[in-house]
Order: sequence, then structure tokens, then C-alpha cells
Amino acid sequence: MADPRGFLKTPTRETPERRPVSIRLRDWKEVYAERESGQIERQAGRCMDCGVAFCHQGCPLGNLIPEFNDLVYRDEWRGAIERLHATNNFPEFTGRLCPAPCESSCVLGINQPAVTIKQSELAIIDTAWEKGYINPVLPDRLTGKTVAIVGSGPAGLAAAQQLTRVGHTVAVYERDDHVGGLLRYGIPDFKMEKHHIDRRIQQMSDEGTRFRTGVSIGTDVTWPELHERYDAVIVATGAPVGRDLPIKGRELSGIHFAMDFLVPSNRAVAGQAPAGHIDVSGKNVIILGGGDTGADCLGTALRQGATSVTTLAIGKQPPLERPTNQPWPMDPNLFEVQSAHEEGGERTYLASTVEFVGNERGELAGLVVAETEFADGGRRPMVGTEKTLPADIVLLALGYTGIESDVIVEQLQIDLSERGTVARNRTYDTNIPGVFVAGDAGRGASLIVWAIAEGRAVAARADEFLRGHTTLPVPVTAHDAPIHF
Repeated sequence: MADPRGFLKTPTRETPERRPVSIRLRDWKEVYAERESGQIERQAGRCMDCGVAFCHQGCPLGNLIPEFNDLVYRDEWRGAIERLHATNNFPEFTGRLCPAPCESSCVLGINQPAVTIKQSELAIIDTAWEKGYINPVLPDRLTGKTVAIVGSGPAGLAAAQQLTRVGHTVAVYERDDHVGGLLRYGIPDFKMEKHHIDRRIQQMSDEGTRFRTGVSIGTDVTWPELHERYDAVIVATGAPVGRDLPIKGRELSGIHFAMDFLVPSNRAVAGQAPAGHIDVSGKNVIILGGGDTGADCLGTALRQGATSVTTLAIGKQPPLERPTNQPWPMDPNLFEVQSAHEEGGERTYLASTVEFVGNERGELAGLVVAETEFADGGRRPMVGTEKTLPADIVLLALGYTGIESDVIVEQLQIDLSERGTVARNRTYDTNIPGVFVAGDAGRGASLIVWAIAEGRAVAARADEFLRGHTTLPVPVTAHDAPIHF
């Protein structure tokens, strides 16, 4: 453990400061300022000798949290990154993007603010890059087996790195022009700058992973051709199909899916001139949906110079403190203030969109919103008083309904689940021998930490399929947790 009395000597939870809002709204850089010297070590010292580390249960990757906190406290950064990399291929991604369910399970959190586990993780990986501790890990020998991975998001990249290191020849296919999937063009730079992806991809390339960008499987290469060409195929395409809102006025111009707004914006930030770029400067923007994607839209709209941004959510505002029906060590549904929420805009709950209103030119002019009331113990929403809100742009951030399925079903005859994802068993096998699925493509839209965990798990399953056995580790939660939320 770290300092035996650390949680008593340092009862206060400290996190790195964010840059002033007035400054960060002028650029697209990450919101956090440079961390204070000694803060991370001091906070890691709060990790207590709890006997049973429930943070392991909270982390889908099974990160060795007490061990790496102890090493951070002792200023042993090389040992800390070795412990962290033992379970997590990409802590620079999770340290920036994961909502940290591990902290909800922290034993200290019973009567004190939880240990800053996520900040320890981020400090470890950033320090390891700075000190040159991260180098290519080459396989001892090649197996002669080939694996195609379709999709270069966190699940596909984790599977690729694991399989390459065990000696298989791995090719990752990505239909976009750069590797990274949702990490590249779905996540704004103010949450994660893209050089973090680039240096990890360089490491993986040096290890032997092959990346094929600008290749659309199903069009440039058919699914049967891919299946025939490789010994195993892993589907890691994500679940990018957005949930629509088919109400009156949906055909009006000015209503867009969130990703149709975020992706071109992120391309523009990268210096490209993307087609379909939606500029909301000087416009009234309404975001439907109060999750992470909605927050990304909020921060992006504010940086583009929107006149106003309002986020509408149909449900009740979550509580500020852990509710009694979500006791420790569960991951509670709490009111969250992300960095984008600090920067401006309004958040309205119990708001149900009834109708989109347009002008004579077929352009969006506003939307009719009804106050939502809940009956039957809060389980059945009812629509109440209506009002009209002015809007030039509406962004639909209502979640995702599954994979882009038409081509893969037609060409490969693969089975789908009721949720519109690729059907699989608990070991990631599809109905096609030698074809596996991991991440959002099989699980449904979920957390980045689950995508990496499933990427590691599917790599072990594919390795077992190819060699008859595997030496790759499997996250302890990978097969125990439900496939879907």
C-alpha cells in the first residue's frame, strides 16, 4: 500500500485545475492545466489498505489500482507503468475519456471523497512517455497466422496490439483516412488531443501491426474476400448508427445527428476542409440528449461561437449525492458537470420534444417542448405543459441503435442481436466460424474502458482459435458481466 495514514493526513480530494473558461474557449486544446508538482503523489498516498480492493470490481479492465498508487506515491514511475500496462493497453485514452467507475467503488469513498484513481492513471502514462519508458514490444517469434481487424477504435486497437505481440500478423482496416475510429474524429480535441493517438499508433506500427486506411470493408474488399484471405477476422466497427427522433417536422433543414456535427468539426480542427461542415457561429443551438455526446456537442458549439446552446433531457436531473437504491460499491447515476458544462449553455431536464417548427423556406425555426411528468413511481413519462423554443440548429445526441448492418449481413450472413449489434456468445464468437466481434459492435454503445477490455478478451479468444491455446490475459470482468447494459 501507499502511506498507511495517507487518507487521514490528506482527507481532501484534489484534482488538476482546468484552464480558465475564457481562455480555453479560444482554442481546441485540452482543458486541463499543467498538474501541480507533488499533487498526484500526495493523492495516491490516500489509497488505503482496504483489504478487499473494490476498485478492481469497478474497473472492467481489472487495473491493479492499489499497486500502481503505491508506486506513484513512492515516485517509482517505471514500475507504475509496468503495472498499468499489464491490464490496460492505452491508459492515455482511458485517463482522459473514461468516467472512472473504479472511483465509485473505492472503499475510501464510503465516508470520504474517493481516491483520484483516474488522475493517477493519466499521470503514470504521461510520465512514462516523457521519460521514454514506452517502447515497441516485439514478439519472440511469428506464428504464421493472419488476423484482420475491421475498425481502429479502442477495441480494434487493443485486440491488434495483443495479437501482434503474441506473434500473429495483424492488419487493421479503417475506412477513414487516419487510424483511431471514434477516438480520432468523434472525440473533440479539448477532451483528447490527437497526438496521443499518433504516438501510440507509431509504437504499434514498430511492433509489426499493419494499418490499412481508406479501405471500406464491404465495398473496396468484400466481407467474404476478407474472411477467405485471413485466418481470423475481428469485427470492431463500433455502433455508429444514431437514434433518430421521427416526429412532426423532422424533415426540416437544420436538424442533424450529433456525429454529423462532431466529425466534420474535428476534421476542420485537424486542418482539413471537410464536406458537410456545420458552422453554428451566431446561431441558437439546441442539443437533445444529456450524455457524453451531448456534452461534446456543447463544447464544440461554444468554441464555434454559437449565440446560445441549450441541452434538453427527457428524464429527471440526477441527484448530487449517491441515492439509496444505488449503494456503494455500485456506480451511481449522479449529476455530472463536465468541462463543457462549465463553459456555458443551459441544461433543462424533464423536457420532451413534441414537434419541430419551420419557416416557409423549410428551415428549422424552433421546437415545441412539453414538460415531462412521471407517473407510476417515476416509471412512465407523461407529457404536460408545452412551450416553443427558438432554434436554428438541433443536434440529436440520443444515443445509438447499432451497427451499419446492411452490407455485412448481406455478404457474410452474420446474425444480429435484437439491439442491432452483431450477435455473439460469451466468448465473442459470431455464427461464422473464425469471425469474432468486440466492443460496441457486439456490446452496443458503451464506455471506452469496456471497449479496451473486450478488445483484450477477443484477442485471447482469437489466439485460442488460431493456436488451440492462448497465453494472452483476459480481463477478469470480460466474461462475467452482461454482454449488454
